[in-house]
Amino acid sequence: MLRIRTPSRIHITLIDLNGESGRVDGGIGITLDEPCIEITAEKSDKVIVKGDPELRERMRNACEAVCPGKGVEIAIKKSYWNHIGLGSGTQAALAAGTAASRLYGLDMSPRDIAIKAGRGGTSGIGIGAFEKGGFLLDGGHKMSVKKAFLPSSFSKGVQPAPLLLSYDFPGWDIVLAIPPYKGAYDLYEKDIFSRECPIPLHEVQEVCHIILMQILPAIVEKDLEAFGKAINAIQDTGFKRREIGLQPVARELIREMREAGAAGAGMSSFGPTVYAITDRPDKIASAIRSSHPECTVIKTRARNSGAEVTYE
Repeated sequence: MLRIRTPSRIHITLIDLNGESGRVDGGIGITLDEPCIEITAEKSDKVIVKGDPELRERMRNACEAVCPGKGVEIAIKKSYWNHIGLGSGTQAALAAGTAASRLYGLDMSPRDIAIKAGRGGTSGIGIGAFEKGGFLLDGGHKMSVKKAFLPSSFSKGVQPAPLLLSYDFPGWDIVLAIPPYKGAYDLYEKDIFSRECPIPLHEVQEVCHIILMQILPAIVEKDLEAFGKAINAIQDTGFKRREIGLQPVARELIREMREAGAAGAGMSSFGPTVYAITDRPDKIASAIRSSHPECTVIKTRARNSGAEVTYE
């Protein structure tokens, strides 16, 4: 029997939704130790997935894409919610696809599995989290290939973005606040991309400057204050500013996390999950639980390695 434990991820921001450079998308993110997806898998006469109903179809499709005509029985032991900004869709597909690949001796890479499963058409952060972990930077896609501003669910046939950097993230505490509703996805997300893009080039340039001259040096130098300031700045420019503008609860949570002492706070992907990078995790968690008892609050840290695959 095979056991696979995946990380989750914060998607900090997409980088270029202007496209004048000839490339589009690109992104940065942080791999998280919790929450996680954990499955067991073994050969079977057909594809069977037991457990979390939100993830069953995605896992079944991934198995069938990787090993057509082969059977795998998967039991989902741990999971987290879909469409909350923490990347469960990609992790579920890669976990199931990896299980099928290993059980039938195919030895496919996470990138190859993502191509088969139709993942990574916009962001490469989820694939990088599964494969390597840490702080991640991907290089987006050629505009001549992708041809349009689209979320991953509508970017089928587009090769996953190249991973440019995987770097160990400092041991700073991270607090997640997850409101009890879904973020933007499917046609609603596609409509937002269509309506908001292309964004002005000067905003893309500002995001690039923050990443290159603030975020990356702060990680290397383990400077929590500088990293937090850069995360705060990211929320107010580029496509991230537009994403947050559609999530008033997320904006309120970000403000409260900063007031409670977070070095930096932001929204992951299209939300609604909000995160704080902090040396005061208990204070921030307590403040959010008090003001937003409907939210799920998780204290975690970065994970500087990818998914765990073990045999039992």
